[in-house]
Amino acid sequence: MTPTTAAVTLFTIVTLGYLALCAVSPFGNCRKCRGFGFYMKTDRRGRPRPGRTCRRCHGDRKRIRVGRHLYNAAARTHRDGTR
Repeated sequence: MTPTTAAVTLFTIVTLGYLALCAVSPFGNCRKCRGFGFYMKTDRRGRPRPGRTCRRCHGDRKRIRVGRHLYNAAARTHRDGTR
């Protein structure tokens, strides 16, 4: 197997795996707050405390995956174009 064929095969497997993940689980944890819904801060003793609500997910803890967002945009464009 040549290196080019191996790279194309690996890329195809990774892409199909990500598409399957987006189909099964369209929402993932927020990358900013890591799924807590708020920022972690520490008090004077160094113990973790909940901070303010996450600006990126607005406390919902979940965000739509990039692949699912692209699929939704393509489906919306196709639906609007065929009406």
